[in-house]
Amino acid sequence: MPELASYAAHPAATRGRRHAEPAPQGRNDFQRDRDRIIHSTAFRRLEYKTQVFVNHEGDLFRTRLTHSLEVAQIARGIARNLALHEDLVEAIALAHDLGHTPFGHAGQDALNQCMKKFGGFEHNLQSLRVVDFLEQRYAEFDGLNLTYETREGILKHCSLQNARELGEVGERFLRKQQPSLEAQVTNLADEIAYNNHDVDDGLRSGLISLQQLTEVEIFARHLAQVQQKYPELKGRRLVHETVRRMINFLVVDLCQQSSENIAKVKPHSIEDIRNSPALIGFSEAVRQQQHELKRFLRSELYQHYRVNRMSAKAERIVRELFAVFIDDTGLMPDEFQQRAQTDKSRAVADYIAGMTDRYAIREYRRLFAIEEQPL
Repeated sequence: MPELASYAAHPAATRGRRHAEPAPQGRNDFQRDRDRIIHSTAFRRLEYKTQVFVNHEGDLFRTRLTHSLEVAQIARGIARNLALHEDLVEAIALAHDLGHTPFGHAGQDALNQCMKKFGGFEHNLQSLRVVDFLEQRYAEFDGLNLTYETREGILKHCSLQNARELGEVGERFLRKQQPSLEAQVTNLADEIAYNNHDVDDGLRSGLISLQQLTEVEIFARHLAQVQQKYPELKGRRLVHETVRRMINFLVVDLCQQSSENIAKVKPHSIEDIRNSPALIGFSEAVRQQQHELKRFLRSELYQHYRVNRMSAKAERIVRELFAVFIDDTGLMPDEFQQRAQTDKSRAVADYIAGMTDRYAIREYRRLFAIEEQPL
């Protein structure tokens, strides 16, 4: 690994884990975090949790797993350019969606509505809950017992009320401090990944068209570059060439602008980073182009009637599963029944949030379909 900047996160100077453990051999603490995440049950389930399209709609669309891998790849490249710790950004990237519900944002919105009078539901908090409590793999503690720095990066945003209940990892929200640059990098890498890959999936699905996207400045400019260089290129190759140029353009701009921001502040330590404004970001012109692309995706893809139809089905499945489990916790597996004895609503939310798309659909059919279903 290249030499780290003085203000990067250093595993030897970690704030530690919730439960003390001997230092790892042959790897650093952030590598250990990454490895634990990859071997977790919640990480494997991401293969069958989707972004925009529900899992059974086809194998060609991105899932939370492929998205997390793409975020990790982009984040590592940015971290290397900025002399930050690559293993930490990878760990944060791989864990950032562990708490996501089935059915993407539709599932999260429905579960949050169900949990409104019980404290609500937010997938960042749930991701932290997964790595702190819900994973059951080790003899001496619940969760994965990750370092403070990885947990800090997972918790991208948090209400002040929730922050007060989270202990050390919530303090920065109360103090209005920034997380590490590695956490900031991963947050922006997430944005780069989902915007550009939703463009790709939207075109693949036929819900948006190249013609529509020519109205979006950042796409139109890179499409024109590809068409000028390869005038005969069509189909998927044309799309891939355009999207990869967009990603590269955003990464380069992010690295250049972030380097300028860091140079102005002249931080010497990670504590200087925490007490500075956010330093990882796009130039103003590119930030506006990103915002235009987001607006386009929101109006033309995420609100497309076919996506709305599937979202309505997904929300109904989540709402009705929540209602039936709240009414009778005995319908859930034993471990969630036991957890429900101390906090029924949160146990139900944990069970539903942990479901994959296809498992939630099967569970719904088992509970509500009249025809005979296999056990």
